[in-house]
Amino acid sequence: MAANIVTGKYIRDLREEHGFSQAELAELAGISQAHIAKIESEKVDPRLSTVNRIMSILSVRDRKITCRDVMTRNIISVHADDPLEKVIGIMRQFAISQVPVLHGKMIVGSLRDSSIVRNVHRNPKNLKVKDIMEEPFPVVNTSDSVEMPTAMLDFHQAVIVSENGKPMGIITKSDLLNL
Repeated sequence: MAANIVTGKYIRDLREEHGFSQAELAELAGISQAHIAKIESEKVDPRLSTVNRIMSILSVRDRKITCRDVMTRNIISVHADDPLEKVIGIMRQFAISQVPVLHGKMIVGSLRDSSIVRNVHRNPKNLKVKDIMEEPFPVVNTSDSVEMPTAMLDFHQAVIVSENGKPMGIITKSDLLNL
């Protein structure tokens, strides 16, 4: 069985293939750009830990980022029969602008801060979530590419991430900014 040998040339070729400059790779690996240059020109024999850091950075760039990788796992949700005043408190407490609405364990709608603002004249103390909720957020699978919810977030405030029909997480624009 032939083993792959990691040489300076191999690292340089991978770096260039991935579109990194020496400075970018050095910053991600936590070493100097000069050290990257010496490794690539094979003027130094790097430590195994340094090679492992470099290779882990270069291999992540090849891996497809999935919805599971970026989703927020703890979905803060409300029920259709919840008083709107309670939900406003939850949204303030967690600093969120939208929540999925459940009936039992099924997602039946969504509630956004803009929906609440549009209905403030109706006195939130007398309203339930079901009185002003909107359509449910779209749903993607945990294994879907992150590109799918990225496109959906141009039209929706959030995307629910599910696995085998069970909600597992939620993705908002702020989750994508964490990438």
